[in-house]
Amino acid sequence: MFKRKTGISLGCDYNPEQWSPDVWREDVALMRSAGIDLVAVNIFGWSNVEPSPGRYHFDDLDEVIGLLHENGIKVNLGTGTSSPPPWLSSLHPEILPMAADGTIRFPGGRQAWCPSSPVFREKAYALVEQVAQRYGAHPAVALWHVSNELGCHNALCYCEASAVAFREWLRDRYRKIETLNEAWGTSFWSQRYSDWSEVQTPRAALSLRNPAQIIDFHRFSSDELLGYYRDEAAILRQHSAVPVTTNFMVTAHIRNLDYWSWAPEMDVVANDHYLDHRLGDPVAELSFAADLTRGLAGGAPWMLMEQAAGAVNWQPHNLTKAPGEMLRNSLTHVARGADSLCFFQWRASAQGAEKFHSAMLPHAGTDTVAWREVLRLSETLDRIAEVAGTTVESDVALVFSWESWWSSEGEARPSQAVTYLDQVHAAHRALRELGVTTDVVSPDADLSGYKLVVVPCLYMVSDTAAQRITEYVENGGHLLVTFFSGIVDERDRIRLGGYPGAFRDVLGVLAEEFAPLLPGHQVGLSNGATGTVWTERLRTTTAQAVATYTDGPLPGVPAVTRNTYRDGLAWYAATSLDPRGLRELTRDAVTAAGATAAGPESGGDVEVVRRSGDGRSYLFVVNHGTQPVEMSGHDLVTGAPITRVDAGGVAVIKEERE
Repeated sequence: MFKRKTGISLGCDYNPEQWSPDVWREDVALMRSAGIDLVAVNIFGWSNVEPSPGRYHFDDLDEVIGLLHENGIKVNLGTGTSSPPPWLSSLHPEILPMAADGTIRFPGGRQAWCPSSPVFREKAYALVEQVAQRYGAHPAVALWHVSNELGCHNALCYCEASAVAFREWLRDRYRKIETLNEAWGTSFWSQRYSDWSEVQTPRAALSLRNPAQIIDFHRFSSDELLGYYRDEAAILRQHSAVPVTTNFMVTAHIRNLDYWSWAPEMDVVANDHYLDHRLGDPVAELSFAADLTRGLAGGAPWMLMEQAAGAVNWQPHNLTKAPGEMLRNSLTHVARGADSLCFFQWRASAQGAEKFHSAMLPHAGTDTVAWREVLRLSETLDRIAEVAGTTVESDVALVFSWESWWSSEGEARPSQAVTYLDQVHAAHRALRELGVTTDVVSPDADLSGYKLVVVPCLYMVSDTAAQRITEYVENGGHLLVTFFSGIVDERDRIRLGGYPGAFRDVLGVLAEEFAPLLPGHQVGLSNGATGTVWTERLRTTTAQAVATYTDGPLPGVPAVTRNTYRDGLAWYAATSLDPRGLRELTRDAVTAAGATAAGPESGGDVEVVRRSGDGRSYLFVVNHGTQPVEMSGHDLVTGAPITRVDAGGVAVIKEERE
């Protein structure tokens, strides 16, 4: 983890190329007054440092890095490759990406490049070499920042260069064309390939496309950009011993990269997160994203590379943050494992596509609520400095899979109303509302240390992962699975014999067919809950029915079941339960497992999370609600004993531990 000082570091993105040298000096002075420790520069600097092919100009970047260094501020140095300069796409239009409909995407925005383009890679690596040679030993550089938000816009490119790379990836994966045919089920619709040259990227077609091909294209695209990251990182490591990373996008609606495969390549796991007000509960999603980022970091402290001081500029309705909200959001990230908080950006832009994106220093200057909120956050981080290095306590895991996200939302599925992330969020939200802190883990994770494992909507699961989950229950673990799980293997092949496929035995149930519900329809359950979206023609084999349907297409059929399996216990929800019903089921599972809640049930209004380590323990309390909550102890935020945390308030209580 990057550290300049002992404690939680505070940082920002800075774009000095948008401002004059006089502003640079003013900015660095203000950064010092705000307690900024780390500044990201040269993120979008390519056209400034290489204004024409092979002609490099580093004078401005030298001066900015020098100013920061003179003022004791460390640098998160970007390689500058995230958006190519106009001269590159003008000289080499073949680098431009192609959409699924076969049209070329032109420059004018960002990431206008094909990840497989040999020309782009050649030019980008040349720039990285120059930057690494010049600054590899600079004492200000504390972290290397490869590109920026890789795959945000250009992860899926369908051009011929991508097709060539895709074929090579497939050859490496399957070795023989016959094996590819078997994996993709190409006997269907006369799709059998006789030669690798016949394989194309899955561009838009007149009908439904081959789902196995699409899944492999997602895998390839994630691996292709990971290979690009590795290449940049290798160049940097030739010239520098400084840690290398890039910023993930663990957030709603961004699903292009399988970060489980990326995380081991990072010296520091870093994430960008912005509240998404298109969601019903954006703060709950923030907590989930933080837990998932911690999972990617293997439970170790991680870095929030970007967040917004106020409004963003890219949602239909860009809401600002109320007083105190920046602190609550930031401490939620820290509570869930972040040891570094950074913002996009330092000074709000006067021009360009992001001119209405908030910043630590807004257009109106320092006599503003936003600036005072920044100072308040900085002071708070100083007060809770001793928390750094501790880790989050949790004995409950939630299994999450990017591959299952891709595959479960394919073109042809039982119900378009079933969306993977909604079901994952619902399961995580139920645990959060019960006061339970959750580790978000890969299907391939070691589950032995958890009292309860929750598996929401895990449509695609490998034999190995399914066996690991089953053995966890055999050995005394408790499992909660929700509908549309275990249906296909890693090749998107249906697991025959009845649903839920891979989990039939451990759950003690068998579904003959799915019975999705139309939008707006719901069914009643015998326990008082309601279900929407989905039902199944389910029967128990060894399980007990906890609740049955009272109406709808399947009255009397089991909707929620419980099964004793060897030394463990497994629960199954065969419908999308209403929030209260899911919370009640989750409470039953938590109680039966003897899992720990760090705080009281609050419906999500109050988050209580514990971090501990080296004999230290701290209880984070973030009150998003309108009522005070009773909590006693010595609060690091106020520096005094407290008996309650007021509405909208925060506390970090230092606990006495034996």
